[in-house]
Amino acid sequence: MGVDNGGTGTDSGAAEGADGTDEPDWEPGSDEESDGVITALGRQIKLWRMAAGLSQIEFGVAIGYSENQVYKVEAGKRIPRPEFLDKADKVLKAGGRISAMKADVAVVRYPRKVRNLAKLEAEAVELGAYGNTVVHGLLQTEAYARSLYGLRRPAYDDNELERLVAARLGRQSIFDRRPFPLLTFVQEEAVLRRPVGGRMVLRGQLEHLLKIGKLRHVEIQVMPTSAEEHSGLGGSLQVLKLQNGATVGHNEVQLISRVISDPKEVQILDMRYGMIRSQALRPRESMAFIEKLLGET
Repeated sequence: MGVDNGGTGTDSGAAEGADGTDEPDWEPGSDEESDGVITALGRQIKLWRMAAGLSQIEFGVAIGYSENQVYKVEAGKRIPRPEFLDKADKVLKAGGRISAMKADVAVVRYPRKVRNLAKLEAEAVELGAYGNTVVHGLLQTEAYARSLYGLRRPAYDDNELERLVAARLGRQSIFDRRPFPLLTFVQEEAVLRRPVGGRMVLRGQLEHLLKIGKLRHVEIQVMPTSAEEHSGLGGSLQVLKLQNGATVGHNEVQLISRVISDPKEVQILDMRYGMIRSQALRPRESMAFIEKLLGET
């Protein structure tokens, strides 16, 4: 996966958190789906607040947020964090109705292309991915993802960077899904040696790969630089086999994130991925290789 996947509390672009500190804000996306959900949510919170007889100031004090933040949320200009909804539910005695909206917010707070990919991943019974530039997004630690997005040029502002990191980490819930999907990954050796974010970030990333690789439904393989036969020189690819029996591909390069559904093209990707896996180190050998790299880092 490439670096690009994908009203404030103060005038500086930061929002006051529940603990009184400044934190990056969550602003709605620029698409109708996101705007519609956040607007409807804000309207519901406002109705609950008014029914409780609380002003915006009083409500803000009760849940530990500023009046400005309450206004932004109610006006659909700010995406509320999960803790905001939980506290609002308790203070307004909504009986879980406001907290239940966290699931809707979790979907629309991410950029559209990330939402589309996450939907495919949620429907996948099998996912296979080959990456030759960076560690695959589903395998990234928070520190690695944050460092990776920080390298993007032109640079992301703090709000967008936080939003993208949250989106990338949110997709990793696929590892906890039941029933387990089969998840396989092939990573280039060079990717596992590149110190994105520095030595300690890389060490944490390698340790994370060893941990994830122990899951029964996950297989991680390494394509050694010394391999003479390599069917993946055309670039990174991803193949997803869905619950309805369909198979789709996904590719992301520079400014393009593309879902591939044409059966002939998907067949080629599936065939190439199978060849790549056969040419890479076997999973057990790959884990030993990653342990060796960790010792060298």
